[in-house]
Amino acid sequence: MAITRRDLLLTGAAVAALPAFGSVAGVSITGSAQAQSAGELPWRHAVSTFGDVKYPAGFKHFDYVNPGAPKQGIVRLFEFGTFDNFNLVIAGLKGSLAGGAALINQTLTVRSQDEPSTAYGLLADAVAYPDDFSYVLYRLNAAARWHDGKPVTPDDVIFSFNAFKTNSPMYAAYYRHIVNCEQTADRVVKFTFDKPGNRELPSIAGEVPVLPKHWWEGSGADGRKRDVTLTTLESPLGSAAFRIKEFVAARTLVLERVQDYWGKDLPHSVGQDNFDQLRYEFFRDDTVGREAFKADQLDWFTERSGKQWSTAYDFPAEREKRVIKEKFPDASSGQMQGFAFNLRRPLFADVRVRRAFNYAYDWEESDRQLSNGEYHRDSSYFDGIPDLMSSGLPEGKELEVLETLRDKVPSELFTTPYKNPVGGNAEASRNNLREAARLLKEAGFDIRDRKLIDPSGKPVSVEFLSAEQGDERSVLFYKPYLERLGIAVNVRTVDSVQYQNRLRSFDFDITTAVWGQSLSPGNEQRDFFGSDAADRPGSRNLPGIKNPAVDALIDRIIFAKDRAELVASCKALDRVLLWNCYVVPQFAAGFQRAARWDRFSHPEPLPKYGVTGFPSLWWWDAEKAAKTGGRS
Repeated sequence: MAITRRDLLLTGAAVAALPAFGSVAGVSITGSAQAQSAGELPWRHAVSTFGDVKYPAGFKHFDYVNPGAPKQGIVRLFEFGTFDNFNLVIAGLKGSLAGGAALINQTLTVRSQDEPSTAYGLLADAVAYPDDFSYVLYRLNAAARWHDGKPVTPDDVIFSFNAFKTNSPMYAAYYRHIVNCEQTADRVVKFTFDKPGNRELPSIAGEVPVLPKHWWEGSGADGRKRDVTLTTLESPLGSAAFRIKEFVAARTLVLERVQDYWGKDLPHSVGQDNFDQLRYEFFRDDTVGREAFKADQLDWFTERSGKQWSTAYDFPAEREKRVIKEKFPDASSGQMQGFAFNLRRPLFADVRVRRAFNYAYDWEESDRQLSNGEYHRDSSYFDGIPDLMSSGLPEGKELEVLETLRDKVPSELFTTPYKNPVGGNAEASRNNLREAARLLKEAGFDIRDRKLIDPSGKPVSVEFLSAEQGDERSVLFYKPYLERLGIAVNVRTVDSVQYQNRLRSFDFDITTAVWGQSLSPGNEQRDFFGSDAADRPGSRNLPGIKNPAVDALIDRIIFAKDRAELVASCKALDRVLLWNCYVVPQFAAGFQRAARWDRFSHPEPLPKYGVTGFPSLWWWDAEKAAKTGGRS
């Protein structure tokens, strides 16, 4: 994803004649790129990074929905953790945001689930931008309403953009290239970018969550003035198909479908949001949540443990097929998950040390013992998106890109394909530990009294920081291998709030990091791996990467002029990150596991990029539910 746009003003009369994203309450749709008049911008019904749009203006609904799906039923969902906050603006900064609470908010656009990078109108009904991508205009749908009946206005968009950019480190980084948001005509907002050429910024501007300015600047039932910079457990006002019905702090959140939802006839809504209620139950432990599911206290459980998937579901309801286990292919995204080194610690400054840690990790044995062989090992920062993953030796356009950085990247990447060490048996493990010891010795480390000593004469010790049992189990498996190299290992598991605070201040030696990747990477790469983010509290650059080659490749991704250039630049970035050994790669699946009580149905087939599509595309199936027993 990305951000960038500049100057254009429209008169109110010109805006009134513009075509729309969708239609509702009498707002009509016309051609998606019909120009207003000579010299004026064309208005479009969709926005896409490289211009590929599947659905034409005036489409009735997405192909992957059931437009006749019944609207009924309650679904009970597992949510890991706890909550003490409904304020999305400061999520991750103060308090714990209630999972599911964000569903009451809407954005200007919504992405389709059968296209890689195309968005259609939600709160907005038209978009326009110049050929140089220096700014973008969004026109709000005249029918858009808050749940209190008041219209969604440009002031709401401007207030929301400023609130997120000012108070959220994550959004501040994500929107860093949007330098201004202003109203330019009736129902029209303009996002201006810091420089032209960034194709992703029009889409990114459309993803700003829009909040009701009048509610946040008003007072609560207790008479106190609301403050968008503070946590709150007052149910916020939204504009979406669901609103908060009730909650028990830290335990339960219930959303109810809005019967008079303003956008129920929009193309993005037809066949979706089919349940009367979404009930989220919060658990601080997967095991307790899993048992609650098996006792029919939950309807759906997303399983995160490969071992539990294989061993924990042998119970009567599953054997009788009243409970269904299913793996859903995930073609919607990629990721890198790994033990991330904090390069701000001198111990990890030498790439040979980081590589030695990789040789000490017997991933194959770990997968066998901890996950029953459910996974494959991450071999790319874009694992799961084949056309973006580097492999073999660089060639073609990727080689051209890397040649411009030859003096700034590891020389091995031109001559040797990157491969993780392979373990899985005693002999392979011993050989890998010997290679790890050799690398450490080459880097100036030595063994004294069975302890590894760094070049300054100090014994080497590391602390792994985690917040979940699953992470702790992986570290405890890894620990004895490192101890054989003379490294003292401490495992520190803390609560989620302390964990987030320590990550925000980069107070760790090694932690498990996950970088999710979209099918069309862009500006977020700066927050992931860019030098400017390395010392910015709260950034996703947990390792503290400051690498001019990485920065140059990120710029090439952001300003790519076509998909071919984007792909080549992503492969080059992947290869440079891998060869610098910023993490010890862990695992990836390529699918999501879910167990469910057989009370629901879904369209066939599910959309390619929607994974499970649950609960938005599914519906309550009364006939199936009657056969499962329990609740009706």
